[in-house]
Amino acid sequence: MRIGLISDTHIPESRKELWPQAFDAFRGVDAILHGGDIHEVWLLDELAEIAPLWAARGNGEDGSGGRPVQPEHPLLQDAWALEFEGVWVGLVHDMPVPEMPPHLTVERAMERYFGRTDLDVVVYGHSHVEAVDEVGGVLCVNPGSPTYPHNLNTQLGTIGFLDIEDGRAEASIWQLTETGIEPFDWTRWRRPKR
Repeated sequence: MRIGLISDTHIPESRKELWPQAFDAFRGVDAILHGGDIHEVWLLDELAEIAPLWAARGNGEDGSGGRPVQPEHPLLQDAWALEFEGVWVGLVHDMPVPEMPPHLTVERAMERYFGRTDLDVVVYGHSHVEAVDEVGGVLCVNPGSPTYPHNLNTQLGTIGFLDIEDGRAEASIWQLTETGIEPFDWTRWRRPKR
């Protein structure tokens, strides 16, 4: 099973529509998870035409920063706990990765958002910085932003995929390019160590 991962699209502030490369990359996936800051919920309907979709409500949908509160949408809620082929995946907008104990930890965030701490994977967004980390046995995946990577000006950014096989999940990050996508070059952006 392959799940497309996307977050922080910021449509239409970043650009009028999502890059067509993102839609093309997701054709054929079994599901799509959006980690929030969609901004305009009509984008969810467009993505849902490709595959079943779930989306987390981000600060861009709740009226923060002077934006209007986005209307309710059946594919949008604060957090989801979803089971895909025996793998439990949490979807939320913000996750404390890297952790800042004792209060800002993945375990405490899972308890708060999902009411459970036994998830296998958590997909999140908010920072616009792509990341794949294992924290306390939980695979934590931030696909970055396809439109505002690293909070820079509008440009081709990143998306991700979660591949599930035999009860195991593996994540990858992909760079959008003028002609499609290519594996993300982790040497291009180095995350500072804490």
